[in-house]
Amino acid sequence: MSVHLPLPVPTRSHEIVPPSALSEKNQTSYDCVLKHFTAVDYTLPNVDQEKAALTVDEIFWLSYECLLRFLRATNWNADTTIKRLEDTLKWRREFGIYDKITPECVEPEATTGKAFLFGYDTRGRPAIYVSPSKIGAEESLRTMQLMVWMAERAFDLMGPGVETLALLVDYADSTKNPTFSLCRTTLDIIQTHYPERLGLALVAHLPWLLNAFIALLMPFMDPYTRQKLVFNPVINENGLFRTTADAEAWDADSISRVFEPDQLIKEGWNGSQQFMYSHCLYWEALVKLCEERRSSMFVVWHRLGGKVGIKEWDVKVAVRDETVDAHVDVDGALTENGQLQS
Repeated sequence: MSVHLPLPVPTRSHEIVPPSALSEKNQTSYDCVLKHFTAVDYTLPNVDQEKAALTVDEIFWLSYECLLRFLRATNWNADTTIKRLEDTLKWRREFGIYDKITPECVEPEATTGKAFLFGYDTRGRPAIYVSPSKIGAEESLRTMQLMVWMAERAFDLMGPGVETLALLVDYADSTKNPTFSLCRTTLDIIQTHYPERLGLALVAHLPWLLNAFIALLMPFMDPYTRQKLVFNPVINENGLFRTTADAEAWDADSISRVFEPDQLIKEGWNGSQQFMYSHCLYWEALVKLCEERRSSMFVVWHRLGGKVGIKEWDVKVAVRDETVDAHVDVDGALTENGQLQS
């Protein structure tokens, strides 16, 4: 039977741990950044005064983990982190993350299934599938907007302790690449405005003719991004692995597997999910799933104080626990507040 809908967020909790305590030095850097953005009179610099105050969406975005991601990207330099965060806050406004790039805006670009979210890797990272063969010859701004929108939705679908996404690019049936300009722009956005958000980039069925193109891009990738790339990963009946050695050494107790078969689509990736992209079914379900989850996170975030520096961990654990409490038990009875409902 074909599957047309995105998979729900995993609720497994035994594999995740809360954020660890910071060293004294790193805590000092974090406190400096937090103090800057929580000042009573704080406004974005070099912005029209009428729009200089942070919006609720921006305050929500400035989580504990967000500040740490930017701090790690700058080697814990507080001043540089503040500058990068403010530059990204401005970029998010200019790019239209909160108002322009809506489902309605990017939907025309999504109808072919050139990019979609489906499944999670063994670390709980949401997977974005990209098919270069379905990207038109004339790439538009909307192509980039779709990719950014998909990444933002992946963040919505991350469970507790998950901060990165997995990118799966399948070059089957494709002998062309997105333009060099589009790739450079994408790289710049990822490395500048989404530090430590790319967990893994798997590129399957890469034709040797395109190796030269990839080589041209390499100098523009920072070392952190380059180490996330895996070309032509090993895919077999046990799932997906980075290397042949990992696949051959795998057993039930091994952690070398990147994707389990039931989290991979069949076409191009040899998974057990018979996923077929049907836009009329998939799109509405994805938008609904993400909007409901984001709404739930906002409710919890407000309950926790609705301020800069709230932990994504605390928000997502609460949302997960509330979701589990309202799930149907194995016998089909609805569980609500710990009570079985007949």
